[in-house]
Amino acid sequence: MTSLSELPIRDDLRGKTPYGAPQAPVRYQLNVNENTHPVPEEVAQHVVESVARAVLGVNRYPDREFTELREHLAAYLGHGLTPESIWAANGSNEVLQHVLQAFGGPGRSLLGFPPTYSMHSIIASGTGTTWIAGRRDADFELTPEAAAAQVAEHRPDVVFLCAPNNPTGTPLGVDVVAAVYDAAPGIVLVDEAYAEFMPKDQPSALSLLPGRERLLVSRTMSKAFAFAGARVGYLAADPAVIDALRLVRLPYHLSALTQAAAVAALQHAPTMLAMVDDIAAQRDRLVAELPGLGFRPYPSSANFVFFGGVDDPQATFRALFAKDILIRDVGIPNTLRVTAGTEQETSYFLEQLAALGPGGAHGETADGASVGSQA
Repeated sequence: MTSLSELPIRDDLRGKTPYGAPQAPVRYQLNVNENTHPVPEEVAQHVVESVARAVLGVNRYPDREFTELREHLAAYLGHGLTPESIWAANGSNEVLQHVLQAFGGPGRSLLGFPPTYSMHSIIASGTGTTWIAGRRDADFELTPEAAAAQVAEHRPDVVFLCAPNNPTGTPLGVDVVAAVYDAAPGIVLVDEAYAEFMPKDQPSALSLLPGRERLLVSRTMSKAFAFAGARVGYLAADPAVIDALRLVRLPYHLSALTQAAAVAALQHAPTMLAMVDDIAAQRDRLVAELPGLGFRPYPSSANFVFFGGVDDPQATFRALFAKDILIRDVGIPNTLRVTAGTEQETSYFLEQLAALGPGGAHGETADGASVGSQA
């Protein structure tokens, strides 16, 4: 058996490691920002029935243009969008990959603002796009002036903005998006994976789409729709952008089963989104109670909370893992991130964190619990 280093892979991939959040059979999985609420039974039943009907035709290729799904996504997003302005793929990661395949690539650059979603730079690497790491302020925020100045400095072919940001949860105003767009020579994509968890009075970048043909807004059904296992991401943009993405997608990239499941779920959007308020309440509870335990939570408009004041993130991660809790160490010193789960999940997490004391655990845990904590 040979090794990876002995294979004739691309030089720019040598020494790299694949993305992969820890997966472990613990009771409280609060590390990858999933919606921990189960799909409501009536919705699950409709999805199963829809998929069963689709199975009867799987001897044929699926609708290459996923017409019905685009119609439902356009109706769900509103903002006067039509199906011609909608794209979808197997998770928002594939949507972002399509964007960089079409508008990035060798000799082109992508500007992002770390700490941000780690897949942005990984997809850049996979498509041969040069990654440019921008700067945030000390509280991980971006002002319109600072963001636009960095765009003007680097003149990237593509800019990715995360709104709200992952892993910090930081809100991003549409004024920042507008300023970046005005300064950018090329494509500006706003990754709104957690948009449904934003305050109701916080406008989406979707409101900026009219008249901005280089602006793209991506979303996912993984979070608010509790559909992470189904892998459905999508994007709204000018119809000309959708034409560009057709040039790089693989034929029939969305299976008939995926399309059927997503359409069925979207037909129950109010029911699916009813849990968003519950999740946001637990997020706000985390923000309110963590200071009393000796930690510093950062403002969050997502379904998770990023918090500082952790003396030894690895030791605290392991101590919580020993208590059947999996959270995320994203590699930022003295910080950890936890998903806002159900009320019971949140209570248990807070109880176990409180038991560790201010600053969290120090050194190895007594039982030597060990699991990779970063990705």
